[in-house]
Amino acid sequence: MHRLRQLAQRTPPGRERYIDLLRALAITMVVLGHWGVTAIGYDDGRPAGHSALADLRWAWPLTWVAQVMPVFFLVGGYANAASLAARRRRGGSAAGWLVDRSARLVRPTTVLLLVLAAGAAIATLRGADATQVRAVVWFATIPLWFLVAYVAVVALTPPMYALHRRFGLAVPVALVVLVALGDLGRLVGPAALADGNYLFGWLAVHQLGFAWFDATRAATRRPGDAAEAGATAGDAAAAGTRGLLRRGLPLSRRAGTVLLGGALVALVLLTAVGPYPVAMLHVPGERLDNAAPPSLALMAAAAAQLGLILLLRRPAGRWLRRSGPWQAVLAVNAVVLTLFLWHLTAAVLLVGLLDALGVLPTPPVGSAAWWAWRVPWLLALAAVLAVLVAVFGPVEARTRRPPATGPAGAGGRRLRAGLAVAGYAGVLAGLLLNSLAPKTAPEPLGLPAPALVAYLAGAGLLRLLRSGPAGRHRPE
Repeated sequence: MHRLRQLAQRTPPGRERYIDLLRALAITMVVLGHWGVTAIGYDDGRPAGHSALADLRWAWPLTWVAQVMPVFFLVGGYANAASLAARRRRGGSAAGWLVDRSARLVRPTTVLLLVLAAGAAIATLRGADATQVRAVVWFATIPLWFLVAYVAVVALTPPMYALHRRFGLAVPVALVVLVALGDLGRLVGPAALADGNYLFGWLAVHQLGFAWFDATRAATRRPGDAAEAGATAGDAAAAGTRGLLRRGLPLSRRAGTVLLGGALVALVLLTAVGPYPVAMLHVPGERLDNAAPPSLALMAAAAAQLGLILLLRRPAGRWLRRSGPWQAVLAVNAVVLTLFLWHLTAAVLLVGLLDALGVLPTPPVGSAAWWAWRVPWLLALAAVLAVLVAVFGPVEARTRRPPATGPAGAGGRRLRAGLAVAGYAGVLAGLLLNSLAPKTAPEPLGLPAPALVAYLAGAGLLRLLRSGPAGRHRPE
């Protein structure tokens, strides 16, 4: 608590605290949402989990709020733009930013993968079926699907932010058009045309985070700050440019109202008249999946969420000036990725324990017993996750911010950039290979060996770049 009070007291006056609140709320909703809609049963005598949404059609409209992945990418875009701009003000390079940005993402993920692989290896050596081992690890690593997309947009932040500075809001509009073309491929073919939506959809939301950052930076800059911030003389004017080329996101309540109303109308038309499902989360049996890959309907839901976020921005900002709420937000953000990565592992551990004791409840979805079990189920999962966070949270919480950087030769920058790209490519390849591997594949380590090797190679390279002479002294 003392450390949290110190962090709260040291918070810069100009910090957009609302961004941190949104991140904390989004992770809480993801964790509670996954736990809440999970239905546990038995398959061939073994515990198995599936989504209860197929049996809860009345809850589908609630997913317009409960699907908070767009919020993650929105606040991620803001935070990445702010961090990259600060790095460049200190004379650093995009490559150095990429290397240091990887620490907060890669370190907690590496711990998760190594612990799961070690546990799977022990289970296999003790005679567990390799197919069952894979099924358990597959469920525990479902959160890595999100991380694949997020690591990709982080890696693309430098060039995408440059595009934003040049073309402003026209960039996310163009990306949404590409999402619509991908959806057309899903409807009339070829279906492979929609694969790009995994990137285009989340990049579009991420770009809006850039625009939010540019709007707040233009609003808070004082006369004479432009030179200090490394900004051009026309930045403030560009942020306020009308039309799609404007860099700054309109932040007024009027803008929020128009965005929320217009997006809701579009969302109703797309789901009631158009071909899209009402649910913004995966529902087995539906013709289209709005989330995997992101659809035009999900983009409309993201726009509606952004409108609501803008409407609540000022009252939330005033509330966050109080010490108690701000300390709570800081506490969650210190371990936000750990909470996300381990919340389904907590479910695996609890289900395994209750099954071993012979007391695992499996009531039918929607029954009175199922609803009555929701509260003790959530409380028990929260207790297990609290233990996991206490053990593994320090890995994330103790990740230090990089020091200031200085200039370096062009050759050193190019080499460092190439190695950083190779490191990110290895991490992405490993995460993607694991996500694409079948749930029923016999994997003694729970993870495909090529996925584990690729990930560890990429993570190791990024670790070397952070800890080597260039990483310690940051000569960029």
